[in-house]
Amino acid sequence: MKLKIKLLLPFFFLALIISSCESRVEKEQREAKELQQRIQIKARKEKEAKEVAFQKEQKRIEREKEETAKRIKREAKLKKEREEKAIYDRYINNSLRTGDTPYAYCFGSNNSCSNNGCSQIKVTTPVNSDVLVTIKKNGKVYRHAYINSNSSYTFEFPNGSYQTYFYYGKGWNPNKIMKKTNCGTLKGGFITNEHFGKDNLQTLNNNILEYELILQQNGNFSTKPSNSEEAF
Repeated sequence: MKLKIKLLLPFFFLALIISSCESRVEKEQREAKELQQRIQIKARKEKEAKEVAFQKEQKRIEREKEETAKRIKREAKLKKEREEKAIYDRYINNSLRTGDTPYAYCFGSNNSCSNNGCSQIKVTTPVNSDVLVTIKKNGKVYRHAYINSNSSYTFEFPNGSYQTYFYYGKGWNPNKIMKKTNCGTLKGGFITNEHFGKDNLQTLNNNILEYELILQQNGNFSTKPSNSEEAF
């Protein structure tokens, strides 16, 4: 038994030494691997944190832009409302005189007819609206005049074919832009209760054509719908 013990001991110590050396190598490899993993995890978390922070900042910037845009839009709306109210307060009771020609710089004045063949168009306005009347010949404004509510005005011109347009409203604003024309920008219009109407083309030969305008149903004369592009 003693001989066997002496023979086995060297092998036993050798096995322990070899086993111990392999464990240290494996431990170093494992620790190195774990360190690398920790570094990678830390780097990934830092990257994720930066991405989250970036996304938050982007959302904050977008939210700030939206709030700024809303504020600018709100302020612009309030400014427009203030300007419109100022215009309304200034011109709501403003009227021109019957027979005035606010677009004379573009359409000319209302000359009387001195020819042998002349006709007339008489317009009587409703009690609740001023009216700007334009009379077209060959598609161009030939006569025009402002007529106060509950008033009348008579146009004179040579015999021919004419179409009459009616622009109703209240509160004359001389600076209101109505249309771009060949003679420049047409300025002057009502600020409220606007309505456009027209009659068919009428051929006059030593006639007097009368219009009595009533802004209500079942009146004696019903105009067709129109607009500023047609009327001017």
